[in-house]
Amino acid sequence: MRTTPTIGISPCGDAALRVTVDGEDTDEVWAAVHRLAGWLNRGEIHPTVSAVPTYDAVLVEFDPYHTTGDAIMSYIRSWDAAPCVGSAVPSPGVIDVPVLFGGDAGPDLEWVAGVVGVPVAEVVGLVCAKEHLIRCLGGPAASAMTDGPEFGVPVPRLATPRLRVPPGAISVAGRQAVIGPVAAPSGWRQIGRTPLTILRTDGSDRTGGAGGADGGEAVVPYRPGDRVRFFPVDEATYAGLLGVPMRYRNHD
Repeated sequence: MRTTPTIGISPCGDAALRVTVDGEDTDEVWAAVHRLAGWLNRGEIHPTVSAVPTYDAVLVEFDPYHTTGDAIMSYIRSWDAAPCVGSAVPSPGVIDVPVLFGGDAGPDLEWVAGVVGVPVAEVVGLVCAKEHLIRCLGGPAASAMTDGPEFGVPVPRLATPRLRVPPGAISVAGRQAVIGPVAAPSGWRQIGRTPLTILRTDGSDRTGGAGGADGGEAVVPYRPGDRVRFFPVDEATYAGLLGVPMRYRNHD
């Protein structure tokens, strides 16, 4: 018999709260986290509150000149963690992501194959075998944190992180995968790279992605609840797709 997820609230500095969600089912916890964040970001309790969801917690930021942590805590405790009809986290679409695997684009691919204990081609096959759910957006620049391939074993991170991983890097660690929109340091195992342009700082080509769900500009073309499907490409196809904006599968 499943129980309704429960929440805990603790201060996080002078202008933020950390709300944790606890429950027996990890998918239910994740869904509750994102329902709570959506409720907060719609401005239903206070217009100066913003919420950043992760896997099992929400960082709630507020303006201390207009409200207090105690007041926000009271509002949050009034929220019902139980799902209601139509309250599931939306999945607006699927994004197809071409990937050049291995070589300079994926320097850790062969190493990952060794850890997993299968040939390189099978690693690529496992990465491309299913749609990967975007669980949350991480740093830097709203990286897409997804469920990982079904490797059977967790993938260790680099002992010493690289100082620069290029934009579009597709990397794995633990039982997760990540798409990096910008060049940044990383300790994840880079297995490939997409030629698609991900980060948009000029507000162009808005597709309802992160930042655009509530009328703002889409900085990246995805949000938690979306799914990505990787597929392999060769070097010529990769070169031909360089700079093409990342979009939903059914984008017009």
